[in-house]
Amino acid sequence: MGFGRNPHVLKAQAAEQKALDAPDDAARARAYREAAHQWDRAAEREAPGKRRLEYERNAARNRELADGGGPAGAPEPGDDPEGSGDAGPPLDPRLLN
Repeated sequence: MGFGRNPHVLKAQAAEQKALDAPDDAARARAYREAAHQWDRAAEREAPGKRRLEYERNAARNRELADGGGPAGAPEPGDDPEGSGDAGPPLDPRLLN
């Protein structure tokens, strides 16, 4: 890490990635809450301006995701918006190697 860099930004991005890779809803919510906390800490270190507002928006978005609300219009995993139904049975991950 270099001088003058905000370390909380990288931690927040890592927590967001952890949320995307989470195996269940509880772990995903925890990771999104941690990301929101890190974005708040990153915003505290910034001077008022564009970056601070961006970090505060990221924190609010992560809290919304942690509470079960997703981005408006985003399909949930497993939803089939076209209703095609040709996805077939779920694949066993052990067979993919």
